[in-house]
Amino acid sequence: MAQIEEPVDSEAAPSARAYPSERYAWWVMFVLTLALLVSFIDRQIVALVVEPLKADLGINDTQVGWLYGGFAIFYAAAGLPLAVLADKKSRRWIITIGILAWSAMTVACGLSRNFFQLMLARIGVGVGEATLGPSTHSLVGDYFPPSKIPRAMSVFQLGAVIGTGLAFLVGGLVVEAVKNSPPVDAGVFGVLKPWQLTFIYVGVPGALVALLMQTVREPERRSKQSSSSFRTQDFGELFAFYRSNWKTVLAHHGGFTSIALVGWAFVFWTPTYFTRIHGVSAGQASQIFGLIYVFAGTLGVLWAPWMAEMLAKRGWKDSNIVGGLLGSALVLPVILFIELSPWLWLAWVLYVPAVFFINSPFGLANGALPVIAPPHMRAQIAAVYALIGAVFGMGIGPPLGGAISDYIFTGPEGVRYSIMLMTCIFGPLGVGLLWWGRKHYAESLARAEAEYH
Repeated sequence: MAQIEEPVDSEAAPSARAYPSERYAWWVMFVLTLALLVSFIDRQIVALVVEPLKADLGINDTQVGWLYGGFAIFYAAAGLPLAVLADKKSRRWIITIGILAWSAMTVACGLSRNFFQLMLARIGVGVGEATLGPSTHSLVGDYFPPSKIPRAMSVFQLGAVIGTGLAFLVGGLVVEAVKNSPPVDAGVFGVLKPWQLTFIYVGVPGALVALLMQTVREPERRSKQSSSSFRTQDFGELFAFYRSNWKTVLAHHGGFTSIALVGWAFVFWTPTYFTRIHGVSAGQASQIFGLIYVFAGTLGVLWAPWMAEMLAKRGWKDSNIVGGLLGSALVLPVILFIELSPWLWLAWVLYVPAVFFINSPFGLANGALPVIAPPHMRAQIAAVYALIGAVFGMGIGPPLGGAISDYIFTGPEGVRYSIMLMTCIFGPLGVGLLWWGRKHYAESLARAEAEYH
């Protein structure tokens, strides 16, 4: 395919330059969303093989949780330097290399022989996936005008939702298909058990998405700064942005991350919950949960920006926060009812609104940042949020849930009370921070509209 060189910023003001065609911009969003979908399949698949992992490697719930937590911490740590790179170099190639890397490391998970090897491979998945978020935030600001960025980022978030759903749905099918199969002799890689084959089967398709990324053109950067200033900028401006908007980012980062911590633990331990509490096999539970997640989660992600746009048309400058706040508040009682349910059928019914509401805040959480950020720092600000969200949301949620189950509420029902405790602590904290931050976000948006748009 033809190679497109990265353009040099022109001297024209950003507002005076035309955006790329809307049709092509949405094609780019489709490709980026597909990449995110694949990344979430690769990151979530570990939740489906908890029991065979524990039996084969001799590990406990806490260690299983750290297979997700370790991924998340290194995903976060790699995000900021990759964001600096995304603000200077070709974002298309950064993402392409990242896709190939995380796909290869997912396959490596399937070739692992012990907990240490598996953890290293999961860390590799995290570093590879860290290329996608910051580069996408930077690209979206160059493809869409500010008014359409929240919707574009919410569509991008669909990749996470559908990818998570497909991880459970397809992964559940794979688990059911291979669970009774005999081990496979893979030559120099030794004998592979069913849980190992699951990782390999879901890791290979990423190479096709990497090829599709080559249809994405590197757009002209819309920053007022010249390309030479990109090479010399330091973190001073980033710190200045956070100092001048500290109430906004405290409420945004802290509020959405607290809700994410509950959400990540709730989703990660779902197959285990149905296996231990209701006696459903992990494969069957994953398939049903995956179907619910694909449909209810997708509707939740689309509902939140629609709500925010309606509020914005009525003059609500805090609409991006309010839209996320509604879903965050509504999901908390539903999760508690699920965990307390004595009936399997009721738990499944309640999972529909739970999945709808738990997914609704996070497209807006991402979309709320580019519209208040200086154009040349969008990727870095996205990376800071990803760092905080990954460490305290993805990184802490699943292992904390496992630790509470291992050391506080022991026994098969511990997973139920673990999620309830986390929901009661971190849920109100997140909702409270978002409510407090509404006014401050509106002030930050007004300043950004005056300076950058």
